[in-house]
Amino acid sequence: MAAMTIVCAAMLALPGRTVTAAFTNDVLIFLDGAHRIASGQLPNRDFHTALGPLVFFIPAAGYLLTGNLGAAMPVGMAVLLLAVMPALIAILNSRLHPAIALALGGFLLLILAAPINLGSPVSLLSFAMFYNRIGWVALSLLLVMYLRPRERGVTGEVADAMAAALLLLLQFYTKATYGLVSLGFILFMLTDARQRRWAAASLLLTLVAAALIEIGWGGTRQHVEDLMAAAQVSGGRDLASLVRSGLNNLADLAVFAIAAGVALWRTGSLRDLLFYGFCVTAGLLILNQNAHGWGIITLYSGTAVATELLVRLQAGRDRGAAAGRPSLADGLPLLLAFLLLPPIVHHGAVLARHAVLAAADAGTSLGLPKLRDLRIPDPADSPDFMTRYHESIESGGKLLLSLSPTPERVVVLDFVNPFSAGLGLRPPAGDSSWLHWGRNIDANTHPAPDVMFADAKFVMIPKVGINSLPLQQLYGPFISRTFQLVQETDAWIVYEKRQPRETMR
Repeated sequence: MAAMTIVCAAMLALPGRTVTAAFTNDVLIFLDGAHRIASGQLPNRDFHTALGPLVFFIPAAGYLLTGNLGAAMPVGMAVLLLAVMPALIAILNSRLHPAIALALGGFLLLILAAPINLGSPVSLLSFAMFYNRIGWVALSLLLVMYLRPRERGVTGEVADAMAAALLLLLQFYTKATYGLVSLGFILFMLTDARQRRWAAASLLLTLVAAALIEIGWGGTRQHVEDLMAAAQVSGGRDLASLVRSGLNNLADLAVFAIAAGVALWRTGSLRDLLFYGFCVTAGLLILNQNAHGWGIITLYSGTAVATELLVRLQAGRDRGAAAGRPSLADGLPLLLAFLLLPPIVHHGAVLARHAVLAAADAGTSLGLPKLRDLRIPDPADSPDFMTRYHESIESGGKLLLSLSPTPERVVVLDFVNPFSAGLGLRPPAGDSSWLHWGRNIDANTHPAPDVMFADAKFVMIPKVGINSLPLQQLYGPFISRTFQLVQETDAWIVYEKRQPRETMR
């Protein structure tokens, strides 16, 4: 597992470039956040975001290690892989048969490492929504801890508590939804007398670590407020979307039902039934909050747990006696192998494709000096809108550089601001890292204009934007009163903040 982790990390980090064939606007959120942190800002304290601070500190780590924004995402994820490796090995090695551990571990590693949104084809490389992959992998590892360790000891319980606390913190500080589900699982584990000590210790360690993080960060209160605001905009999901999520994953649900059914038939455990129900329910609820349609990763860890339980049961019955007749349960490891093999091949191909394209410096850049190593492959194959969006970013960068002196504290009235990071400008404070209409902002829930633009010196309004039109309707009157028109092109309108006297008039 260590060798596999190191290979995956090297394939991400060594080329030193990011290749994105989809959701460029989403990737720019993380690079803008890395630039903000490098400029001295902190998430939620200096800019609004409903995403956890680690979503920005992970690419910031890659940026600080390399000095290259184009390498920030792959290097940051490589660092994360190495950081998670001890917990992954400790959990799988103590609870699973080696073959099952290697299969499930390889699957989870590739989910975490492969730069693609779950369910997307191999061609759509992107680090977009990478926090969902982190959440799924951390939650799935925690679910494996439902199994009692093969060997018990104080050292093992300490390792379990530290691993569980690490995974809880990783989820809470990337996307809180996963953390809340995992917290529910740990509380469930408190009902197991044989595993109660490590579960309780993990909660204590998590609380202590969160208190120490708050001392250094100080953004928890504002983060909760940003989360609540985003929940008011997009928190609701109807029954139809839940059914649709289930239908999109019907094959995986069927295989999981077979594995869980066979295991329950042999164990007859009510506790196991509750665990399998948790895997399905929690997985569906999380998926229903995400932007991808496939990938209830909890089903895979649940199937691995069912397989391990039957392997242990069979080993106990066969110990000291001749092997009996083959049973239905004997086929469960093969069923698990067939369940894991397709996504392993898929995500392995994604990781290899990214490594090859990044090493070859394939594709074109956005045309911003600091984002030279953010590459877009085959721009001719991109949708017309995204092609025009990419071109508008390049023209907007040239427009800003043509102004004298070069502007700073620029707010872009669209999904994301590509210019602070792409041009190395001083970022504004008090604005939002991303503005996704209907997702974290709408006409009823949004940052107040006098807060949003308090530190802004310039405002850029795109004519080819992701959601600039509703944002103009929302903030346009305030901008007209507080800013003056500087320049207008076919793609952009640039405003500069008025002097106090002009604003009063």
